[in-house]
Amino acid sequence: MPASPSTARAINDRLALRLLQQDGPLTATQLKTLTGLSRPTVADLVERLQGAGLIHVVGETGADRRGPNARLYGIVADRALLAGLDVRTDSVAVVIADLLGATLAEATLPVGETEGDDAVERAVALLAATVRNAGSAPLHSVGIGAPGLIDPVTGELRDSSGLPSWHRSLVRALQERLPATVLVDNETNLAAVAEHRVGAARGHDTFVLIWLGHGVGAAVMLDGKVRRGASGGAGELGFLPVPGTAGTPSSVNCDGGFHSLASSAPLCELAARYGIAVADEGQEPGAAAAVRAALAGEGDGEGFLAVLADRIALGAAAVASVLDPGLVLLSGEVGHAGGDALAARVEERLAAMSPLRTEVRAGLLGGTAVRRGALLAARDAAQEAIFAPGA
Repeated sequence: MPASPSTARAINDRLALRLLQQDGPLTATQLKTLTGLSRPTVADLVERLQGAGLIHVVGETGADRRGPNARLYGIVADRALLAGLDVRTDSVAVVIADLLGATLAEATLPVGETEGDDAVERAVALLAATVRNAGSAPLHSVGIGAPGLIDPVTGELRDSSGLPSWHRSLVRALQERLPATVLVDNETNLAAVAEHRVGAARGHDTFVLIWLGHGVGAAVMLDGKVRRGASGGAGELGFLPVPGTAGTPSSVNCDGGFHSLASSAPLCELAARYGIAVADEGQEPGAAAAVRAALAGEGDGEGFLAVLADRIALGAAAVASVLDPGLVLLSGEVGHAGGDALAARVEERLAAMSPLRTEVRAGLLGGTAVRRGALLAARDAAQEAIFAPGA
């Protein structure tokens, strides 16, 4: 059945807005070419979108070209603000951006172990102050990346042993107090989204990201979609039973699992045995500093890196044997610190352990990947709502 005139206009508007978001600014002629629409139809939709305050003229293609077709049209990016939050066990990082993702303001708040409810109030105040610093536009969407399980049905952060209770309280407080859409996802899943869209996994719709920071985790991207599992727990790599540990993990404790080999604390102990002294304190994992020191030649750096690669390859081999992703990213602060040198060592060991050809790359975004992913989630939600025809 042919679309009604109003439906056809809505479809055309949505197509043009998507192109302007992805490839803009564009001229009317470029929109005509990319959409396949007639010149009068493009002229009508440009006028309609300008009247709705969604697009505006941002320049011209050159002094030698005049008239409507020479004008460059772009999204009105300052129509609303977006926020991305990276909620760690000991800190909250905030980034504010416009509708096209340009960063406008950033802030970080250290959180002590005993702060509890006070941490929630301080984090809410930090977000409010950072939004004010970013401009006068309203806050439309907030993406939050946090450790722990996210209920795939309700989208709520679950109670998790070993994680501070203020995490759930913060998410609830933001959902209740903000006149904005608040989205929450597991931090590693958001890191995978960021690496897929703007990082090391661009062009790859199937891959596994292994997060190496204070703790360990994984995200599974299959056919361009993050797979969360039946209970939201896909990628809980810390609980993976592996050889080389003193025991096996339990349902409430990942000691004895991959966590005991590849999280920051045991890696710092490993580094010390190879003459690399670091402290696992502060917001950056000590293991990241150990890797940088090893690559710089401190102590028996080669010996440390060899054992580190062996340990990471154990987790990567288990993932590869089940999912055959073809690509594994080493992300988080430790993966970022190791870079291509560590990734190459892990790939070599993985090739010796598994018949499945698997490329190993270092993530490009390091410790910023979570808030970048949270911001992308907020951006997608805002664009879906604001740029919907008739919104």
